[in-house]
Amino acid sequence: MEDRIRSSFAKQSMMQTLGAEVESVAAGEVVITAPILPGSRQQHDVAHAALSFAIGDTAAGYAALTVMPEDCEVMTAEMKINLLAPGAGEHLRATGKVIKPGRRLVIVTAEVHAVTGHEEKLVAILQGTMVPVTA
Repeated sequence: MEDRIRSSFAKQSMMQTLGAEVESVAAGEVVITAPILPGSRQQHDVAHAALSFAIGDTAAGYAALTVMPEDCEVMTAEMKINLLAPGAGEHLRATGKVIKPGRRLVIVTAEVHAVTGHEEKLVAILQGTMVPVTA
């Protein structure tokens, strides 16, 4: 399962552009981190909301993939984000989780934290639906 997730993630050029990495993979949960690079900041010098969305959506999607059969992939059908605080820190960490797996729909969530040293702050929550597709 972990090799499958990491192999798929390595093919995502957007994640490479953002400097994102898979931190951990478990059944129903994937954690992705990304540095807050100069090109990922908005005008207030904090992480752009797009960075939070990109890694949150990706973590949630890969969490869904961990509960899919080998012949399936997933695609995002819809994703909602609530931005709770500015993404100020050294990097962001998105933890994607499966809320309800299904054959046709997989309900997922992700929490995005801004991390500096040992301090972290919840900056966004996402909730969405992934759709299994034939690989």
